[in-house]
Amino acid sequence: MKMSVPVGRAPSWWLLGPGLVWMGLLFVVPLCLMFVISFAGRGTYGGMVWSFSLTNYLDLFHPLYARILGQSILLAAGTTLLCLIMGFPLAYYIARAAPNRQGIWLLLVMIPFWTNFLVRTYAWMFILRTEGLLNTVLLKLGVVSSPIELLYSNTAVLIGLVYGYLPFMVLPLYVALERVDRTLVEAAWDLYATRWTVFRRIILPLAKPGVVAGCLLVFIPSLGAFLTPDLLGGARSMMIGNLIQHEFLVARDWPLGAAISCLLMLFVAGMMRWSLRAAKPLVQPEPES
Repeated sequence: MKMSVPVGRAPSWWLLGPGLVWMGLLFVVPLCLMFVISFAGRGTYGGMVWSFSLTNYLDLFHPLYARILGQSILLAAGTTLLCLIMGFPLAYYIARAAPNRQGIWLLLVMIPFWTNFLVRTYAWMFILRTEGLLNTVLLKLGVVSSPIELLYSNTAVLIGLVYGYLPFMVLPLYVALERVDRTLVEAAWDLYATRWTVFRRIILPLAKPGVVAGCLLVFIPSLGAFLTPDLLGGARSMMIGNLIQHEFLVARDWPLGAAISCLLMLFVAGMMRWSLRAAKPLVQPEPES
């Protein structure tokens, strides 16, 4: 005997069971444990002293940590801005290309994911170092008279982050731009709208959810990145992800590392809340005169 679900009735709650158990054991429980550890103290030899204290959170007001956090936000914001500037035209071109060519362009965008991120980062080290590919080409062409020191700098970190997270900007923008009704653009041309007016009044508002999603997908991982700053920036470009790694693995100060992680999660949660609000209004209606 077959059982039928009445039309309009939501599926049973037990369908959520496996996903909720998985998220609870591997996401909620570790986060709660880290939150509890953030109030503990550091032992003499790197252990933990289970005594409730706000010392770890008060230590975050130290100028050194504020500088690292500020540098991380600036690099993440710069990465997001550059990815948006380069990714929007590319996503628009793919969305307006012939259907049989869109798959090829999307494949080219996703090809970097076929190679391990660590290998790609080491490739950028080969390109940006003093005796690397970039300086060799520039010296051969006579553009520069001496090698440019790019590696182990914020510029190298920015280049690596933009390269690594550019596809995360292109794909959401493509989805949003591909859904834009072309008849609206044609109507704007018929009404003698300029290119800037069409972009500002039609394309950009309709693509706003893709812009917000792309910026979020780029900004958050860029803010917590530690591999790219560690390999391309070295000790000169420490970001908050490197600081958390250092506190957990090198300094063995788990309570302070947990406190920094909680602060980072709080900041990311605020970004998520802002993004959900910013993505709601697509086109604002203008008052009638």
